Amino acid sequence: MRKGAQHQAHIESLSHDGRGVTRVDGKVVFVDGALPGEQAEFVVTRKRRSHCDAKLVNLLEASPLRVNPPCDVFGICGGCSLQHLNHDEQVLHKQNSLVDNLQRLGKVKPENLLTPLKGPVWNYRRKARLGIRYVEKKGGVLVGFRERGKSYITSLKKCLTLDSRFSFLLPGLHEVVEGLSCKTQIPQIECAAGDNDVALVFRHLEALTDNDHRLLITFAQQHHVQVWLQSGGLETIKPLEPESPQPLFYELPDFNLKLYFSPTDFTQVNADINQILVSRTIDLLTPCEKDNVLDLFCGLGNFTLPLATQSGQVAGIEGDAPLVQRGSANAKFNGLTNVQFLQADLFDAQLNIELDFVPNKILLDPPRSGALEVIQQLVSRYKPERIVYVSCNPATLARDSDLLVNSFGYRLETAGVVNMFPHTSHIESIAVFETSKQR
Repeated sequence: MRKGAQHQAHIESLSHDGRGVTRVDGKVVFVDGALPGEQAEFVVTRKRRSHCDAKLVNLLEASPLRVNPPCDVFGICGGCSLQHLNHDEQVLHKQNSLVDNLQRLGKVKPENLLTPLKGPVWNYRRKARLGIRYVEKKGGVLVGFRERGKSYITSLKKCLTLDSRFSFLLPGLHEVVEGLSCKTQIPQIECAAGDNDVALVFRHLEALTDNDHRLLITFAQQHHVQVWLQSGGLETIKPLEPESPQPLFYELPDFNLKLYFSPTDFTQVNADINQILVSRTIDLLTPCEKDNVLDLFCGLGNFTLPLATQSGQVAGIEGDAPLVQRGSANAKFNGLTNVQFLQADLFDAQLNIELDFVPNKILLDPPRSGALEVIQQLVSRYKPERIVYVSCNPATLARDSDLLVNSFGYRLETAGVVNMFPHTSHIESIAVFETSKQR
């Protein structure tokens, strides 16, 4: 199993990150590009103590679940990892991975499995960070995502997962960055789309010239997009064209809500799935007028505001001060008076939050690192009767489920996946916990 060695083997399963799994002489091998059930020829690219990494070089017997990836740079670009697998099987793989994580890492099993939440599988991505690099040997400016497992940039002239309003801009972005005086000092472009408009935030490490400004303004006007500039940290972001852009927003029609956000705010990348996710999450939490609800890691109010339309009192807690301000402004705009937004570091081991009410239901939507600290403190303090946990990392969800079920005595009533990121290995999921007395 030395590096560079070529082997043949039957692929047994699919890893959490979408690679085929096999064994050679008892050694686990992860084969990039291979699918379960295939007889594959592969070459070892890296030897580790516990396993080897490899890449597919020839298919001797293909899986009936294999499809032809429609993207020309699939396998090179790191944006997608599962385009070669039938979409329904992608979702099934994610559901199985979720259950496996819960059972293996969390020592818990959901009493029920939710039907996976699905939506559009192409042109769904409304948030993206495009890498920029000037490489003279490759013809100049490259705009795109990083290559799989490398720091190089895949030059994209179109992208099937990006919102079509972004994908359409890719050729023009190559051209406009090529024309800038500091084209070697533009590391990235942050892309954000609302229901109403598209914004591009150009990060620049050198000051732009007057001619650079003219080029970017012309680009914005020609393509009817907002162009923003960022010379340093988030506090340096400012609009270039138009000078006073209309705020971006997205709507949640099931709740008759409109939420405004800035181009660099965290929002869910898949707007169609987000609408479905919010409605399903609210249904699972079963709020009513007598309920007091605590929404933790609330962001700008994606769940908080819909909850306020159904509940007695709601408090949203978030660590990012600008998002707290945005949530409060969104509540005011939508005429909601039974909701408050508070700032607190939810990873603080000495977390101290004073609420005007005692919550009987809690919604958790943490980042990948999970919600261990707030579970240890707020859940143990308030002992809510029902918890809905929205997760973007099945491993930390499993860890936190172990604590909720095996230490705090909750039941894992139901769990399931949300296909927020089609054609990637990222797993979004929902889990519902109830106190045992709710049986």
